[in-house]
Amino acid sequence: MNIVKKAVLIIPVLLLGLTVHAQDTDVNALIKQGVQLNNEHNYAGAIEKYKQVLASDPENMQANYQLAYSLFSSGKGTEGIPYLNKVVKTNNNFTGPAYELMGSIYDGAHQPQQAIDAYKAGIQLKPDYQPLYFNIGLAYFRAARYADAEQAAINAIKLDPKHANSQRLYGLVTFHQNKRAAALLGLCSFLLLEPDGPRAAEAYTNMQSILKGGTLKTEKTDAAIIVLNKALSAAAAITASRKYASPADLLAAQLKAVFLAVGQLAEKQTGNDFFRNYYASFFFKLAQTEHMPAFARLMDMSANKAADSQWLQQNEDNRKALEEWVSAQERKF
Repeated sequence: MNIVKKAVLIIPVLLLGLTVHAQDTDVNALIKQGVQLNNEHNYAGAIEKYKQVLASDPENMQANYQLAYSLFSSGKGTEGIPYLNKVVKTNNNFTGPAYELMGSIYDGAHQPQQAIDAYKAGIQLKPDYQPLYFNIGLAYFRAARYADAEQAAINAIKLDPKHANSQRLYGLVTFHQNKRAAALLGLCSFLLLEPDGPRAAEAYTNMQSILKGGTLKTEKTDAAIIVLNKALSAAAAITASRKYASPADLLAAQLKAVFLAVGQLAEKQTGNDFFRNYYASFFFKLAQTEHMPAFARLMDMSANKAADSQWLQQNEDNRKALEEWVSAQERKF
C-alpha cells in the first residue's frame, strides 16, 4: 500500500527582528530589501543584498541565515552551509532555524545522516524549537527508522498539538510499525485539523485501508498491539456489515465502535502513556458524545465533499458544538 507520497518541506522566510544596532540603518534597510526580494522569488537580488551586508558586517547573524536560505531556495543549498555554520556558533534567535535549514539542505543533498546530526545538534541547543523534531521525524521516516520517527513525532506534537503535519507523521510512522489503532487515531487527529485537500484525501484513503484490515509487514508486533489491532478489526467489521444511509453514517458507526473498543482496552494496558492519554482517552470520550455524526462528516470530507459540506451547513449548530467540545478537552500527554 502506498501510505505516503514524498514529503516536501517548506521553511518560511524568517524575519525575527533585526539583530543590528540602531545606527546601522543601511544594514537594516538592506536586510529588509533582501527579505522582500526573496518573497518575490528574486533570489539573485536577495543574495546580492545580503552579501552587501556581510561585506561590512560579516558576523551579522540574520544576514548569514537569510543568505543561506536564499541560496537554498535558488537550488544552491550546499553553498549556504558555511553561512549557517557562522550562525550556529552562538546561541541566538536564528540558531533553531539555522539548524532546521542545515538539516533540510543535507536532506535535499541525499545525506540523511548529516541531516539527522544537524537536527540533533539543534535540538540540544534549542529543545523547545518544534520544527526540529518534526523534521528529524521526517528524516527518520525516510530512513525507515520508524520507532525513532514515532518518538520525534510525539515530541513535535507535545510542543505544538495543532501542527497538522506532526499528527499526520505520527499516523504514518505508527502504521509502518503495524500499530493500526495508533495510526487510525493519529490520522483522525490530522483530519480534525485539515479535513480537506490532497493530504486529507490521502489520510482518508489510509484510514479506510486501516478499517478494512490493511497492514504492512513488520519484523515483530508485541502482544498489546495485536490485541488493539484485533479490537479495531472486530469493531469495524461489525458495523460494516450493516446498511447505512450514507458513507459518513457508516464511518460514524465504524469509528464510534473502534474508539470505544480501543479506549476500553487501552485503559487496561500499561506503557505507552502518550497513546493512552492523548489519543485513546480523547477519542473514547468523543465516542460517548452526540458529536460523532459531525465528526464523521469532517473525516469524510475529502471523499464526499458536496454531501458533507451540505450536511455541515444544514447542521451548523452540530459542527459548532463539536468544535467547542474539542476545544474544551484537555488532551494530556
